[in-house]
Amino acid sequence: MLQELKQMARAAYNDLWDDARSMGRDVKLYLHWTAGNYEQTFSEYHVNITGDGRVFVSTDNLAEVKAATYMRNTGSIAIALCCAVDATGDFNLGPCPPTDAQLNAVAQVVCVLSDALDLTIDLQWVMTHAEAADNKDGLWCHEPYGPDSTVERWDLLVVREGDARWSGGDVLRGNANWYRAQGLMRDV
Repeated sequence: MLQELKQMARAAYNDLWDDARSMGRDVKLYLHWTAGNYEQTFSEYHVNITGDGRVFVSTDNLAEVKAATYMRNTGSIAIALCCAVDATGDFNLGPCPPTDAQLNAVAQVVCVLSDALDLTIDLQWVMTHAEAADNKDGLWCHEPYGPDSTVERWDLLVVREGDARWSGGDVLRGNANWYRAQGLMRDV
């Protein structure tokens, strides 16, 4: 599936970049959780990753605008971990927290997409929904609605209960950068 995803990203490259630039920014990858069960996928995300790490793509065109990240959907790709049903705003990840298989798979997906779309894997191009909700990239696309404000969305603020607040994005980007440094996704 990763090879197919890379080919899809390359096919959507110009459209994604044109759409993002029409919004005055670069292409972004947004990382979510579905707030569902491990096998429950949603078409609001371009990519869904189930509890066992399987990758499902919900579209034939990664430039398709999905309704996943408020005021940030154009020129972006939404990637979701199928998890976090019954997670609560007190940062309890519920009975379906992110699995090791999902964390490994999302790192590979981010690496493959970033390589195909010429993105640096950092906060400016790869963000959790929690980070995007509070405009942590410095773009003021909307009023904040994340963990530092209304806590309406806190997807992947942490990836394990007990982790440091705001560590989720750094963990996910760090894992993706590890794959990039090892060259393990280059031939995908």
